[in-house]
Amino acid sequence: MDADRDRDTEGRARNARPRDALGRPLPRGAVGEERAPEGLVRAPETALAEAQRLLDAGRPFHAHEVLEDAWKSAPGAERQLWRGLAQLAVGLTHVARGNDRGAASLLERGAANVGPYAGAPPHGVDVAGLVAWARGLAAAPPGDRDAAALVPRLTLDPVEGPRSAP
Repeated sequence: MDADRDRDTEGRARNARPRDALGRPLPRGAVGEERAPEGLVRAPETALAEAQRLLDAGRPFHAHEVLEDAWKSAPGAERQLWRGLAQLAVGLTHVARGNDRGAASLLERGAANVGPYAGAPPHGVDVAGLVAWARGLAAAPPGDRDAAALVPRLTLDPVEGPRSAP
């Protein structure tokens, strides 16, 4: 075991370095963004609301962490949905970081994982809107990808309805 690696209470390797708003590690001792606690089991509606709040605040990496927790704790029939939602948040993180190739790849993968739920979307997730959003953003010319202006709505909002694709 490497004594210099950060470890959690169970001895698993964890990077304890502070991170910026887009999840990039900062030097030790730097002041970083507050991180979402890991390993929390949230009700689906709570996870979606928290992830949406983080996306709206320009923190897609942190939204991904919330969605990843939901993926890890989801029942088997919903695991691909939550995995896809986490991948969409990572795709948006790559857009914000300027990693066009990684963004397109994750957005397409996320859309492919979310898409099969379109016939009966659980928890009010706007599956059709998210798939259209992700595929539109993945196909957009890199210069037209603005992460702040392109935040998706995770659920159907009875007032606003689905957000259109870019």
